[in-house]
Amino acid sequence: MTDVVVVESPAKAKTINKYLGDGYTVLASFGHVRDLPPKDGSVRPDEDFAMSWQSDERGAKQVAAIIKALKGAKHLYLATDPDREGEAISWHVRSILEEKKALKGVEVQRVTFNEITKSAIKTAMAHPRDLDFPLIEAYLARRALDYLVGFTLSPVLWRKLPGSRSAGRVQSVALRLICEREAEIEVFQPREYWTVIAALATPSGAPFTARLTHLDGKKLEQFDLNNAELAEAARQAVESEDLSVRSVERRKVRRNPQPPFTTSTLQQEASRKLGMGAQVTMRTAQQLYEGIDVGGETVGLITYMRTDGVQMAGEAIGAIRAHIGKHIGEAYVPTQPRHYTSKAKNAQEAHEAIRPTDVFRTPASVSAYLTQDQRRLYELIWKRAVASQMESAALDQVAVDIGGPSGKTILRANGSIITFDGFLRLYTEGRDDSDKAADDDSRMLPPMQERDPLKREKVEAEQHFTQPPPRFSEASLVKKMEEIGIGRPSTYASILTVLRDRNYVQLENRRFIPEARGRLVTAFLVSFFERYVDTKFTASLEELLDDISDGRAEWKQVLASFWHDFSKAVEGTKELTITDVLNALDKDLGPFFFPPRPDGSDPRHCTACGTGRLGLKLGRYGAFIGCSNYPDCQFTRRLSAESAEDGESNASLKDGMRVLGQHPDTGEDITVKQGPWGLYVQQGEPDPEDKKAKPKRASLPKGVEGDKISLEQAVGLLSLPRLVGIHPETGEPIEAGLGRFGPYVKMGAVYGSLDKDDDVLTIGINRAVDALAKKLASIRTLGTHPKDQEPVMVRKGRFGPYVQHGQVVATLPRGTDMDTVTLDEAVALLAEKGKPLKAKGGAAKKKTAAKSTTKTAAKKTTTKKATKAAADGDTPAKEKKAATKKPRATTTRKKKAE
Repeated sequence: MTDVVVVESPAKAKTINKYLGDGYTVLASFGHVRDLPPKDGSVRPDEDFAMSWQSDERGAKQVAAIIKALKGAKHLYLATDPDREGEAISWHVRSILEEKKALKGVEVQRVTFNEITKSAIKTAMAHPRDLDFPLIEAYLARRALDYLVGFTLSPVLWRKLPGSRSAGRVQSVALRLICEREAEIEVFQPREYWTVIAALATPSGAPFTARLTHLDGKKLEQFDLNNAELAEAARQAVESEDLSVRSVERRKVRRNPQPPFTTSTLQQEASRKLGMGAQVTMRTAQQLYEGIDVGGETVGLITYMRTDGVQMAGEAIGAIRAHIGKHIGEAYVPTQPRHYTSKAKNAQEAHEAIRPTDVFRTPASVSAYLTQDQRRLYELIWKRAVASQMESAALDQVAVDIGGPSGKTILRANGSIITFDGFLRLYTEGRDDSDKAADDDSRMLPPMQERDPLKREKVEAEQHFTQPPPRFSEASLVKKMEEIGIGRPSTYASILTVLRDRNYVQLENRRFIPEARGRLVTAFLVSFFERYVDTKFTASLEELLDDISDGRAEWKQVLASFWHDFSKAVEGTKELTITDVLNALDKDLGPFFFPPRPDGSDPRHCTACGTGRLGLKLGRYGAFIGCSNYPDCQFTRRLSAESAEDGESNASLKDGMRVLGQHPDTGEDITVKQGPWGLYVQQGEPDPEDKKAKPKRASLPKGVEGDKISLEQAVGLLSLPRLVGIHPETGEPIEAGLGRFGPYVKMGAVYGSLDKDDDVLTIGINRAVDALAKKLASIRTLGTHPKDQEPVMVRKGRFGPYVQHGQVVATLPRGTDMDTVTLDEAVALLAEKGKPLKAKGGAAKKKTAAKSTTKTAAKKTTTKKATKAAADGDTPAKEKKAATKKPRATTTRKKKAE
């Protein structure tokens, strides 16, 4: 029998099986085969942090496949990823197999490899090891901590701050960073300053610019010229001088290349240079690591992409240096190889940096086999790794001081010349958009000597204002989190995704902007759980988790210490009233929700009733702005930093809704309302005498705001679906509407999805036909059914082609081409094998629920009867009957004995 190897992904399994040959069966675990059930009690601090594990359907299926493959095998090799999570997956697999007694006579060993190449796989298989239990315990501690924080803190949020989604150990700290940066921007007061710039030319006529640095013998600080008058006086002082070169300072500098990528730096650079989000970057890197089909052979193009290490293997460095010498030039190969060490906090350098598995597999040679994202990311990784072993760049930096005979004014011009490009020939590190610093490498000064007279072309005074700190981009937020030591690079992508999915932040122009909900959650946590969203505390906890993985700390002691204080903090919020919460949030977020009004009036003054004071309120669906005179004044406003004018424009709000006007045909009120699933528009009000009759409603599409929607738009939404036009080829009408998955167009039974940018109210016939074209390509109308003249169609389905007539479908026999099916064949197939389409939701769910309720009720009744009978010392009828009936086996034995 073959030995069994377990890896994480099926793509990896296929490649590794090819390398190992027929003597091995390689199976994928598809990630974790079990996890903590998402319910209270999965981690039990009172039972020495006992943990319950549960396999989902997929995990159980994979374990069953492993058990089947193990029959007769002598070795099980656990070859999951070479990190903490991979070690945990291997431990879970082994634990389940032990519980199921599937490892009798099987030796279990752990193997790891940093790249999926034949040599790396063979080397790893030749050097197996035992599971790394300190690493597993670090995983258990981290998983327990995240669970305890999430499942203990989130319910507090739901009770005390309706509308909140969740809290997390690292997620909430990342959100706090974003919110605090936004608060810095809001309180930022710009300061005015001026600079004086002179456009000059050398005796030969070569132009350049210089900036005023000294005036009246004194060095100018940033705010010395803080108004137009001072700037103009300085400008005139420069114009009054005959300028010449006072000194020329030259110095040679060397710039060294950056180390190859870690997980964090790859995410940052991919964001800056490629515009890729962290999640897309990691997903694409995973594909490059697991293997790409290159010319019929599946090869892993890069090493493992979850790493904090910046070092590279000796053979990789040697290969890169050889490539540089052969293809770039010997002058670009340093005398000695470059060796890097990580400067990141809590760096775990067990793995290599991210590099190409074979440097001679250049981006150009594999680009034909890659998607656009794969090609761009591979090129970035390849160039960074190669550049890290190239010679330093050499630059001549020049600083020229310029002044007049009086010495009252001195101007300076800076520039540099690249005398040897070195690694810059291949790679230049990206910069954040907010980095406005001048790039001296690209500014060259003309040759100048001391005492050279200069021609003054123009002197200008330029006004500037200091800028607030920039909002975080994905790159700068990842960099900040790494600097302060919170989270781990492998988790950054999921953290940022959760913040967006929870609607705590939005990404605008590649910058994070906190939503009102996010700011409320942060203010609540800072007010009542400050320690647990403190960056220093979170970073110190990360250090403890690293101590566990290195064997320097005991994981249950770390958990006990954390839980002792954390549970007390949660207990302390039990007596917290909604008023306490509102007061704390109102105090903290007042400047945000009630910014100063242009006329200087009180921003909290209610313009609807004239006497009330606006403040933060909590409702069933979350927080909102309301008046203190409620219920006499029912003014409400959605949660945002709106101006006083916005508040006045909403003065027509009543009963938590906004009245847009009256329907042009019926005269009924058209209102915008807030429901549990979001904003919607409504025509009229419910009839108190006819409870079955409901007013017409329509959800607001994404991108349409409740305080900005017009009456015309609302009437249009309420009239959906609308007729767009007639299909030019089929002659059938096309309608546009809004469904549960967004805007769509419909022709008969054929639906086509619209993009988020399409306006369902204005979309034209050309766009509608285009949207339907893709769907129509997978559908062929055969004709009308002879019974009812309804169309009979053949369609591409998830499990193969099928024919459809109304709500009846029949799968085509295997091997049948959907393009050759005739109407008569389809009708016969429908009559013979036709089945009704499964009902979605509604009736089916109600039927199932009713059946389930009946079963549950019956079960409860039976249980109650049995319990009562037991209490009375009686035996239920069924049990009595069973007790009086003799077993078959006894009768048989009796006969044999006789």
